[in-house]
Amino acid sequence: MYSMVLADVLKRWQTLRGRPALLCTGTDEHGLKVQQAAARAGVPPKQFCDENAAVFADLARRALIDATFFIRTTDPDHAAAVRAIWRRLRRRGYVYQARHQGWYCVSDETFYPENLVEKRRSPVTGKVETVAVESGQVVEWTEERNYHFRMTAVRDRLLAFYRENPDFVVPAARMAEVVDWVTHHLEDLSISRPASRLAWALPVPEDQTQTIYVWVDALANYLTKAGYPDRWAPEEAQEEAEAAAVAAAEAERDMETSTEAETTRDAVGDESAEPPRDTPSSLPARTLEQRQRQEGGGWPADVHVVGKDIVRFHAVYWPALLLALDLPLPRQILSHAHWTLGRRKMSKSVGNVVNPFYAMDRFGVDAMRYYLMHDGGIEYDGDYGNEHIVERYKKGLQGGLGNLLGRVTRTTRWNVRTAVVRVHGGVVEVEATAGGSDADVAAQVAAVRAVAGLAADHMARLDPRAALHAMMDVVYQTNKFLHDTAPWTLATQIAASSSPSPSLSPSSPSPILSADSRGAADSAGATNPDNASATRARLDRVVYLAAEALRVVGILLQAIMPEKAAEVLNVLGVGHAHRTFAHAQLNADSAYGVPLRPPGKGKYESLFPPLPVEN
Repeated sequence: MYSMVLADVLKRWQTLRGRPALLCTGTDEHGLKVQQAAARAGVPPKQFCDENAAVFADLARRALIDATFFIRTTDPDHAAAVRAIWRRLRRRGYVYQARHQGWYCVSDETFYPENLVEKRRSPVTGKVETVAVESGQVVEWTEERNYHFRMTAVRDRLLAFYRENPDFVVPAARMAEVVDWVTHHLEDLSISRPASRLAWALPVPEDQTQTIYVWVDALANYLTKAGYPDRWAPEEAQEEAEAAAVAAAEAERDMETSTEAETTRDAVGDESAEPPRDTPSSLPARTLEQRQRQEGGGWPADVHVVGKDIVRFHAVYWPALLLALDLPLPRQILSHAHWTLGRRKMSKSVGNVVNPFYAMDRFGVDAMRYYLMHDGGIEYDGDYGNEHIVERYKKGLQGGLGNLLGRVTRTTRWNVRTAVVRVHGGVVEVEATAGGSDADVAAQVAAVRAVAGLAADHMARLDPRAALHAMMDVVYQTNKFLHDTAPWTLATQIAASSSPSPSLSPSSPSPILSADSRGAADSAGATNPDNASATRARLDRVVYLAAEALRVVGILLQAIMPEKAAEVLNVLGVGHAHRTFAHAQLNADSAYGVPLRPPGKGKYESLFPPLPVEN
C-alpha cells in the first residue's frame, strides 16, 4: 500500500500542477513463488492470481489510488509485448544459451553470486540455512541450461548513463549502491527457466521447453501500457503478429517431433558467440520518446516508485534491457525504505504484518494516507505502530488542521466572506512590516506565501514527506498566530464599541477599574470610532490570513488527503475551478468565503472526529 500511495501522491501532485499525468500499478503474477503458493492453496495458478489481483485492485480503490491503468501480467496484451521484447533482444544479439549454476532464491526470484550469500541460523526453526545477504531469504543451489541476456555488453553504457544522471536513483545512498554493484558484480543475466521447473510463466518464443524469467516479464509492464509495440513501432507489431502465427504453426508440427530435435533447432547462440555491437536500431530512442510524448503513451516514465528490496531490478536490469533494446530509459527511480513493526522487519513468517483494510476502517483512509506520508521513510525505514497513528491523528489532524478549520469557520463573531471582501476591496491592508508592532502578521504573510514553493521544491526532489511537513508547519504556525493575535478578543472589543453604554444614575456608585481593565476599555475604543475601525480592520486581517493559510494548505493537501482536503475547501467555499496549484498563493482567490458545506456544530461533525479506540 505504501508504494501505491506514494506513487499516487506524486501523480496527484502533477495533476494539481496542471500537467497530464498517468499512473500505472498492478500485479506481477508469474513466477515460481506464485506457482508454489497456488499449489499450497490447492487451486490453479490463474485462479490464485485472479483472486489476489481482485484484492489488490480493491485495496487500490479503497486507498483512493487514482490509477490510470491497473495492469496484470497475465493480460494478453502484456504477453504480446513481452514476446516482442524477447524477439527484439534476440535479433540484436543479446540472447544466448548456456548452462547456469548458482544460488537461487524463490522468494526474491533471482540468482545470487557466491559472495552475496551466507550461512545464518533461522530465528524461527533454529536451523542453519544459506540465505541472501541482502534480503535474508533462503537460497538453494540450482544447475540448469537456459537463456542468458548479455548484460555485460552494456556495462560501460550503463555506467556512463549513471554518471550523466547522478540523480537517477533517489535517495543518493541507493544510487551509490547501484553503481557499486554494476561496477563490481555485474554478470550476464539468466532470463529463462526450464518449463519443467517453472511452468507458470510466459513461454520463450519458439522454445516451449523454457519459460521467461519473471523479472523480464514484470518489468515489461511499463512498456505494455505505454503502447509497446503497437503504437511505438507498427512494423515490430506486425512482425510480432507474423512470428506468433509462425510459432503456432511450428508448435503444431512439433507435436510430431522429438524434444531433442526441438531443443537443438531453437538454440539461438551460446556463450562463446561474439557479443553484440551497440549499433542504432531502425527506430532511434529519441524518436520513440518524441512519438510517445506526442501520442500520450507516457513513456519514458518520469519516475518508477519501488521498494528498496527491488531497486536492483529497476535500476540495473531494467535500464540494461532498455539500452539493449535501444529504447528510452525512465528518468528517475524513487526507491523507498520499508516499514518495520516494533523495529523488526515485517514478515508473514514472523506474523508481524498489518492488514491495510483494517487500518483504513479503523483510522480512515485519508488519515492513513497522511500517516504513511508523514512517517514513511525514503532513505530510512519507518516504524509502524497504532500508537503513532493515534498521535499523528490527534496532534496533526484533530489538533492541527481540524482545530484550525473549526476556529476560523465555526463562529458568529466574524465572517470569512466579509474578511475576504474587505481585503480584496482594498478596505483592509494585509501587508505588515517585519519587526514592527505587526511582526506576527508579517510572519504569517511570509509563511503563507512560501509554503507552495517549499512543497514544490520537496516534491521535485521526490520527497513528499518533507512537502507534507512544510504544509503542516503552516497549520501549526497559523494556530499559534490565532492564539497570539486573539481575534475573539478583537471581536469582543468591537461588540463592546457598538453597544450603547448603560447610563449611570446619580445614586449609582462609580465603577472601579483596575489598570488592566482600564487599558482594555481604552483599547476597545468604546467611544472612539477611529479605534473601532482599526480594531475591525485588524480582526478582518487576522481572519483573512488564517483563512488564506487553510485555503492554500487545503489546495496542496489534495495530493495527500484528497477527501479531507476537499472538505476543507468546501467549508471555506473555494470554487472547484480555484483549487489548482496556481491558486495556492496568497491573495489568489477573491471569491471564496461562503461555505459549500456547513462547517457543522457538534464534535462528531468535525473534520476529524474522535477515534472510537485509541490503542
